Amino acid sequence: MHTVATKNLHPGMVTATPVMSRHGQMIVEAHKMLTTQMIAHLEFYGIESARIIDGALPVDAIQSMAEEKEAVDRYSERVRNSKEFKVFKANYEKKVPFLEKSINDFVTKNIPLDQEALLSCALDLFARHSTTISMFDMLHNMRKITDSTYAHSLNVSLISRMIGMWQDYNADDLETLTLGGLLHDIGKSKIPPEIINKPGRLTPEEYELVKKHSEYGYELLKNQNVSVRIKKIALTHHERCDGSGYPIGLIGDDIDDFANIVAIADVYDAMTADRCYRRGVCPFEVIATFEREGLGKYKPQFITSFLEHIANTYINNDVMLSNGMTGKIVLINKHRLTRPVVRLEDGKFINLEKRPELYVQTII
Repeated sequence: MHTVATKNLHPGMVTATPVMSRHGQMIVEAHKMLTTQMIAHLEFYGIESARIIDGALPVDAIQSMAEEKEAVDRYSERVRNSKEFKVFKANYEKKVPFLEKSINDFVTKNIPLDQEALLSCALDLFARHSTTISMFDMLHNMRKITDSTYAHSLNVSLISRMIGMWQDYNADDLETLTLGGLLHDIGKSKIPPEIINKPGRLTPEEYELVKKHSEYGYELLKNQNVSVRIKKIALTHHERCDGSGYPIGLIGDDIDDFANIVAIADVYDAMTADRCYRRGVCPFEVIATFEREGLGKYKPQFITSFLEHIANTYINNDVMLSNGMTGKIVLINKHRLTRPVVRLEDGKFINLEKRPELYVQTII
């Protein structure tokens, strides 16, 4: 085992010894696989480092991970076996090839984009699954089936529309935002597919080339009869409010609101597609990841609304805590969204804000 500074910890590492606060309170048990939530707690309590296991994992750590996977699989199986998902899947699998053909025909054959048909592509799916939990459950479970750039664009479109509805946008703005989500990555069609679809880590040179997709997207759309805001989305959806984004390095209100909304949807979908989340996405882990990476990257009215809606979606849902106990979320802590109040099966209540060693491990 070796000691790792908290700032250098990452999800997937396994603790060798218990991690204690300065006052002797356990924050993380020994032989626990670290998650973003756990690492965030260590940072919150000022823990400077943790002892991490090298090599083979202990039996109890393997058993704990197997139990979590079983719980996640049960939830996913329940979703995938539902009639609702089967209808969604059949519909979704028709939309992705249509989107791919539309974009490829535009890029390679100069056939104009049929904006009405593209909008219908997204709106048909959205109309059937407009509740938050239904939409996010559907999209996540589709990730196990299809994972192309075009599936990602469709997901971003649907999530962006959901965020726009939470902002009470009018119908015209929602349509612009929806179409902007569909076309935000159109520039990737100009990147060699062997780089876009590369399974391993990109080289620095490859990454710089991929970053060009936002400029390529703008070039493709700039002379087309589409909204200026859609062109801005294509160009600036990787800009961040703290100036850390690209390709221009815009700050704060210089970034179009719609581009910022698509940025949140884009990051969320990419995050939940990451291999370390493939076992099943815990919404509270997603929230913790956004918080740890910095909420200041996004406009507060959008990121706050997005994360609060995700958290509130799971009130009354059954969950498994990190110690294996199960219960139902009954209250969301607005100031610490990842620390809800849970009613256990025996009727007792646990306020996770006061129990730093526990966290919501998965929805069951």
